[in-house]
Amino acid sequence: MFKQILVPLDGSQLAEAALAPAALMARALGAPVTLLHIVEQDARREVHHDRHLTEAGEAAAYLHEVAGRAFPPGARVETHVHSAAVADVARSIVQHAQEEFEPDLIVMCAHGNGGMRDLLFGSIAQQVVAQGTTPLLLVRPRQAGTFQLKRIFVPLDSESIHDDSLPLSEGLARAFDAELYLFSVIPTFGALAGQEAAAGSMLPATATVLLDIKEENAREHLQEHIDELRAAGLVANAEVARGDPATEIVKSAERVGADLIALSTHRRAGMGAFWARSVAPKVANRSSLPLLLIPLK
Repeated sequence: MFKQILVPLDGSQLAEAALAPAALMARALGAPVTLLHIVEQDARREVHHDRHLTEAGEAAAYLHEVAGRAFPPGARVETHVHSAAVADVARSIVQHAQEEFEPDLIVMCAHGNGGMRDLLFGSIAQQVVAQGTTPLLLVRPRQAGTFQLKRIFVPLDSESIHDDSLPLSEGLARAFDAELYLFSVIPTFGALAGQEAAAGSMLPATATVLLDIKEENAREHLQEHIDELRAAGLVANAEVARGDPATEIVKSAERVGADLIALSTHRRAGMGAFWARSVAPKVANRSSLPLLLIPLK
């Protein structure tokens, strides 16, 4: 489970939206927190309508003030300022995560006014997802004060490698006494894309039978997990849907009142594959729920 939490801050109130979820996680998991500020090279004077912290001393004072304000007395909170100005803030965050602090979780606020995809593309959070190996909790500014974990929505598919998101989700469920809601989506014939769609159009009857078999396998796959989780004392439920995966994930997560969607990502295949092959960016684009992005090992 998460034993060390890293929270990068740029000095803006928007970035501080990550603090409440981080504090909640830290308290529930007994995890220490490191607040990090990277001094940016040729930084603008303002960031998200707040004064950009460009001086190491000023940033250190800011992080110290935040540590006292956002976390309860007795919380284990460290601060760190990378004072040598860098051009690539995201890379510096990843380097600090991988080479220095080795956190189990990074918590960041996804800035912006549009959908989560808008917040991710071109943002530091997006680059941290692509370059990093650490699970990343992304919250939106308006979720800061209401973040809770009572129901965790965990999309899985028939490939067991994607079950990597399940152990972490199980750990969170234990820590927060939350329900796990496992979910799989089998495409309908009309929802097939790419090579699958081309092959299906040539042999539609065969494609339909194969999809029905995949649905049956998915139900068995989820039931195995449900049996194990319930035997371990957890509250768990599952559902298999048919349709477009991203659409069904977003719709169903909201319908069941999920507080968090935990998704695995194709980190090893690089940024292009992450956006092209994973449903994660599509879910991010359409859902307003907090996302826990878990890189596949």
